[in-house]
Amino acid sequence: MSELVFTKQRYVSSAFIDSSLKMGIAQSVLMIQDNVTECFYTLGCDGVLYREKFNAFWVFAKTRVKFIRRPSWRETITAQTFPIDNTGLKTHINTQILDAENRPLLLAKQQACVLDLERHRPVRLSLLPYPREHFPQPIFTDDFEKFDCDFSEADFVYEQIIRSQLIDMSHHMNNIEYIKLALNVFSDDFLRNKEVDLLEVHYLGESLEGQTLRIYQKEIANSFFICIKTQLSTVFEMKISFVS
Repeated sequence: MSELVFTKQRYVSSAFIDSSLKMGIAQSVLMIQDNVTECFYTLGCDGVLYREKFNAFWVFAKTRVKFIRRPSWRETITAQTFPIDNTGLKTHINTQILDAENRPLLLAKQQACVLDLERHRPVRLSLLPYPREHFPQPIFTDDFEKFDCDFSEADFVYEQIIRSQLIDMSHHMNNIEYIKLALNVFSDDFLRNKEVDLLEVHYLGESLEGQTLRIYQKEIANSFFICIKTQLSTVFEMKISFVS
């Protein structure tokens, strides 16, 4: 197996489940994100190192997840993560989560880049410790979608003020919290009686403590589109489809 592949056995604890007693939708992305963070640490390119030595930080712009089966509470699973390319200014990362028989449960693809901490300008990966060759074969090659969806005030659902516990180490709204806010457009009963098929999220901007976010939702062709806006711009978009 390639030295770029990070593999870790994980356990679906109560912190990762929703009311269905399965790994939650947002928590699934959190587990993927955790495995990516640990993968980057083993490769010597994680966010802490970049901040301390290069005054730079990772930005994950897009995530696409195919759900085959959500694992259950107390289930032991295996997560594998590896970068699949280096295009100079951005990279793509694959993650798969497997059951005890090595059957795939979730497949994910993410797009990320590095920004300068002060100017928020892109930093070339060639200037940083990051893999440049010998990438493993991708296991999830879906293209990211372009969301062509306009939202009006008729699609408005609710508002959320950003409080301190929604903030991450970059002092901005945490990526997983955007997904949780987007999922709040659905009732608990709806989510317990539906199985998610596909999720794609786009992080378009930053939002800060004290700002008010407005969440919008509309259904198009059996998929749900959700966007989150500040007063100035759209900062997050999400598409979610459920099994028919």
